[in-house]
Amino acid sequence: DAIRTLNTLQTNASYLEQVKRERGDPQAQLEAMKGFLERSGLKVEDLDQLNIIHVTGTKGKGSVCAFTERILRNFGLKTGFYSSPHLVQVRERIRINGQPISKELFSKYFWQVYNRLEETKDSEHVAMPAYFRFLTIMAFHVFLQEKVDLAVVEVGIGGAYDCTNIIRKPVVCGVSSLGIDHTSILGDTIEKIAWQKGGIFKPGVPALTVPQPDRPLEVLKEQAQRNSCPLYLCPDLDAFEKEEKPLRLGLAGDHQRSNAALALQLARVWLEQQGLTDSYVWTDIGELRDLWPSPELSMKKPPPMAPAFRPGEPMVQGLQATEWLGRNQVLHHGPLTWYIDGAHTTSSIQACVRWFRQAALNEEKPTDGSEVRVLLFNVTGDRDTAALLKLLLPCQFDYAVFCPNFTEVSTAGNADQQNFNVTLENVLTRCLQNQSYWNRLMEAKVSQDPWLSSAAEVEGVGGWMKPAPLHGSLLFMPPSARPLNSNSLVFPCISHALQWITQGRDPHFQAPASRGLHPHPVASSGAVLLKEAATIRVLVTGSLHLVGGVLKLLDQSLSQ
Repeated sequence: DAIRTLNTLQTNASYLEQVKRERGDPQAQLEAMKGFLERSGLKVEDLDQLNIIHVTGTKGKGSVCAFTERILRNFGLKTGFYSSPHLVQVRERIRINGQPISKELFSKYFWQVYNRLEETKDSEHVAMPAYFRFLTIMAFHVFLQEKVDLAVVEVGIGGAYDCTNIIRKPVVCGVSSLGIDHTSILGDTIEKIAWQKGGIFKPGVPALTVPQPDRPLEVLKEQAQRNSCPLYLCPDLDAFEKEEKPLRLGLAGDHQRSNAALALQLARVWLEQQGLTDSYVWTDIGELRDLWPSPELSMKKPPPMAPAFRPGEPMVQGLQATEWLGRNQVLHHGPLTWYIDGAHTTSSIQACVRWFRQAALNEEKPTDGSEVRVLLFNVTGDRDTAALLKLLLPCQFDYAVFCPNFTEVSTAGNADQQNFNVTLENVLTRCLQNQSYWNRLMEAKVSQDPWLSSAAEVEGVGGWMKPAPLHGSLLFMPPSARPLNSNSLVFPCISHALQWITQGRDPHFQAPASRGLHPHPVASSGAVLLKEAATIRVLVTGSLHLVGGVLKLLDQSLSQ
């Protein structure tokens, strides 16, 4: 009941629309958020008790938060962690000691906050906060009443206008890698986006950033100076490692190294500010604030480099023990290997492709060469689908499968995944557009490469090049009049897509009962290949919501 009521406060799509409408007056947004917070029974000053680590960025900010929280938990501290979006259950957004709060705690705090806001409605305050704002307020209540030692808070979108930015006095701020995303809200250049991200900087509060391109770094520096905030660059993770003993990370992918380096520095500053300096470094390295240059030099120089240090055992173990579902995650399910990554920007898809190709390369190859590669993809919002799909071409997929982010055609029984702001017709239209982009890319690739012509009969080395067994599209609506020379399929929901991909061969996936669907005949030849293949490698990417739906169906324990 709590989650269904929460859903009536709007979901992400309408929250984004609200942000767009209000972005011309960011102060009004923050004042509205403060008003909601006070109506719920808290003052902004109360948040100072939470010893917050505030993290923004375009990609990797969730991973930075996960690393940071896990490191500090290893020091025996009680941690709070607020993140978005959730993958399977909304409770994942609010964590205590790394675990989503229980259903009982979620219900308790939801109704506590909801009823308080209802009771304080009057002629001036008739509104309820939108979905994300409500959860942010609720997270603050949870962390304060559960008496956490610190809270790691991930920015929702941007920074300056984000509702988490009512935080007045974080202990330290972090900025992960910057790129282009949410352009309709944050701006269409990386400089505008950097300005938004730097909006979380606070006077006298140290901020750390991973290395950034020159132009966005300059904007971050200007924001830091405007806010009297000491800003530092993080050295690469190499600087923290002993030559003979590289640090092991719980999250796969080379791009996680910069996230881990930022997390080490954020944890270090937090511990230092709390006077906990003896047990986590091997050498005395002095305090960060001593390195901040005088203001007259700041305009001419890049931000100073934060000093590297030798992390102690709690930090080393924390990095290794970090888990963050849906990011560079591999699941081995019988003949199927699932590669799951919620990448949804140009740079994160590039990183995903590098990770997937390397991970697939390291896997044992079937002796008979019968390997099938499948892409399961969806994308939402104002992202450039064609550009993202083009980056995925080097992965040599045999099939591309597109579906909405719904686990089932009807989400009525699944409150955690309900979205009142989209219809099946709308999202299926987007899937068909995505399929069309893919087909055009494949047709262009075939026309440019004589080895990939439709007449090719020879399989490539290791089964990487195969003749195209399909010539058409699997649609649950009238197919296009022109036959498409591409192995692409569209399904109305995730479970139907998984049912076709797995062909009953994934021991962890329980296929839904048949609903009398009549798939296009082109699906049949693909089904034969999938049933006979020694190995099926599936990359799931493009949307964290898609990833969440897939994980929900492949790992039943996540729904408990």
